[in-house]
Amino acid sequence: MLAHPVPAGHNRAVLPTVYISHGSPMAALQEGPARYFLESLGAFFPRPRAVLMVSAHWETDLPMLCAPPDNQVEPDASGFPAALYGLHYNAPGAAELAAKLSDHLAQAGFSCGIDRGRGLDQGVWLPLLLAFPEANIPVLQLSLQPHRGPRHHLALGAALSELRDEGVLIVGSGSFVHDTRRFRLHGQEQEPVDIAASAAFAAWMDEKIVALDLKALMAYRRLAPYALEEHPTEEHLLPLYVALGGAGMAFAATRLHHSTETGGWRTDAYAFS
Repeated sequence: MLAHPVPAGHNRAVLPTVYISHGSPMAALQEGPARYFLESLGAFFPRPRAVLMVSAHWETDLPMLCAPPDNQVEPDASGFPAALYGLHYNAPGAAELAAKLSDHLAQAGFSCGIDRGRGLDQGVWLPLLLAFPEANIPVLQLSLQPHRGPRHHLALGAALSELRDEGVLIVGSGSFVHDTRRFRLHGQEQEPVDIAASAAFAAWMDEKIVALDLKALMAYRRLAPYALEEHPTEEHLLPLYVALGGAGMAFAATRLHHSTETGGWRTDAYAFS
């Protein structure tokens, strides 16, 4: 077990695992359904003693944990208003948890390193800034290996599942659809898009997630309508599989939120418990 001291008054109820669509960085500055949901995220479960984030914005050959002494924001987007780059999220680090988790993952067959200098990327600081604005919960980040596909990330999540019993919230942060080709700009006007494809893909995924049809979900790129169009690359959906694996073999899926942003971007979110 990955035993850690639990602060006095902490609720030891088993936490769910969560998949969220973190959306555009502008959600930190603009009103909208996705922002309102992320602001309410902390109300869906007991306060965690730490948060483990798996973000679409960190890809490595082998699993890596980001565990600096103090968390800083990693500027990983450009072309946004200056106000966005003045935002900070200096949550405490979780170096001790990272060391123990790295050893645990190694015992489960995953070679895992620790990066002690990397900052929190958009997929981490943006949703946490809205959900836990006090920035007083320790945060740890785990990288993706997109070349390994869904099955690898399901197994990686399963190796993390014990954290739920110990008050650590496992959050996969990506985007339910992520076809950036839709966002080519012509002057100040966005190219018109047909959102039927994203709606069809999201409906298929929702049906399989709620039915806990892991066999179909493993083969989503072959079976889901418009899968290759909605996810030309997989990194924004793979955090979902970490959350699925982290929930264990017997769980229920609950859709916490769904909305559509400009261009057909879906911001669906799920909890698994």
